[in-house]
Amino acid sequence: MFGKVSIQIKLVEGDSAGTVTAFYMSSDGPNHNEFDFEFLGNTTGEPYLVQTNIYVNGVGNREQRLNLWFDPTKDFHSYSFLWNQRQVVFLVDETPVRVHTNMEKHGLPFPKDQPMGVYSSIWNADDWATQGGRVKTDWSHAPFIASYKGFEIDACECPIAVAADDNAKRCSSSGEKRYWWDEPTLAELNLHQSHQLLWVRANHMVYDYCTDSARFPVTPVECQHHRH
Repeated sequence: MFGKVSIQIKLVEGDSAGTVTAFYMSSDGPNHNEFDFEFLGNTTGEPYLVQTNIYVNGVGNREQRLNLWFDPTKDFHSYSFLWNQRQVVFLVDETPVRVHTNMEKHGLPFPKDQPMGVYSSIWNADDWATQGGRVKTDWSHAPFIASYKGFEIDACECPIAVAADDNAKRCSSSGEKRYWWDEPTLAELNLHQSHQLLWVRANHMVYDYCTDSARFPVTPVECQHHRH
């Protein structure tokens, strides 16, 4: 609960169309919270897309998609989640690519009371993953292999047997107990990180649910208040 989770991934080389490699955090239960990196494969020579999503209390539909400023199949790159009571930051090679800010003051729930596990998977999603499902998985190119190294987790460990409320208290700074992720400098992006995020959004974002008026005729509330 809270902290930072990172892993280095080298994605499927060549024809990865139809496949999704996922690195994500999730809690359990019907009202779960979830932070997703989903890497959408493509035909040989076409760029991977990275889809991020956030579920809060079981509700998702917050997809953003971006292309990367490097070829993620040629070498290992780090993908990270930084999570505290003020924000969730998605990072690629320590560059922020998405921020989800705590907006409870606007009546919006924020994921801060459910411990989460860390997961990864690779699966066939050729009904939607590549060019809207038009390009299917070519099984003659199997096996599809993503490689991992350098898994790091610096967070508050939550025993499964402990009630969620107790874990939330245990993993929050109070009195003498100070956790690094509660430091004021991590309550929001610094100026350099804010500029990095603006650069990513301007040059690499190809889809943002906040601007999809066909799906959301009324702009989602968090999009109205979000600074980024």
